[in-house]
Amino acid sequence: MWLLVGGDSEIGAATYRHLRERGEPVAATTRRPDRVAPDRPFLDLALPLAEWTPPPGTRGACIFAAVARLAACENDPVGSARINVTQTALLIERLIAHGTAIVFASSDKVFDGTRPQMPADAPVAPNCEYGRQKAAVEALLRAHMARGADVAILRLSKVVAPGSVLFGDWIAAFRAGRPVRAFTDLMFAPVPVALVVEAVAALLADRARGIFQLSGPRDISYSAAAHFLAEKRGADRKLIQDISARDGGQPPGAAVPYTSLDSTLLRERYGITVPDAWEVLQGIL
Repeated sequence: MWLLVGGDSEIGAATYRHLRERGEPVAATTRRPDRVAPDRPFLDLALPLAEWTPPPGTRGACIFAAVARLAACENDPVGSARINVTQTALLIERLIAHGTAIVFASSDKVFDGTRPQMPADAPVAPNCEYGRQKAAVEALLRAHMARGADVAILRLSKVVAPGSVLFGDWIAAFRAGRPVRAFTDLMFAPVPVALVVEAVAALLADRARGIFQLSGPRDISYSAAAHFLAEKRGADRKLIQDISARDGGQPPGAAVPYTSLDSTLLRERYGITVPDAWEVLQGIL
């Protein structure tokens, strides 16, 4: 059985649906008591983990659960690190002790964003709290890899889905004739959630070991994305208010020139290729 830690997240929920549709035995954890079911076991990383064990028959687990908002990590570095580092490390130790293969969802934020298509073997250089926390867990996982554990790190750039809140809100605003704000200096290399799901499923099935990366082939600004979606919806582009990340209250380290990652290994090993940014955005329409 596959275990998805963080089944309430957008990516976790999509992976759960995908594996269920393929007839795979899968469970996805929830921290909401009203959602608990045989295939939705309760797990809250804010609670003690000393007595927690993976469900019987768990062969592999993908860890999605995290405090993922950059601002939340900057505003509460101690509290977010307890979830993203301390408790996640305990969870990893518990899983490995039970012989469970692990896929850990990491982020482009472990890098400083100074070059496009960052290689997987480049030294990590996070410049935000969220990135530092992800890098800390990666260091733990690399140590387990060196000791022979079946551990894979999957670094992701911005994941987009048809139900993504930001883009859905923009489209609704265009339809209603309301203005939207979009950052001119905040970049992303969009990857569709369906390909993330495919990558997770492949890495779990393969009990893969190593560092894998998945991102779009190039970076675009959120402003460019807003203008593209406005054009496709036939909306007046004057509704778009272009602003800087600083003026928009984004935390330090959010605005970097590049977020794209070299995804060669996933493409060569599993045939997973991310299309161009415009094709990805067209897909959410």
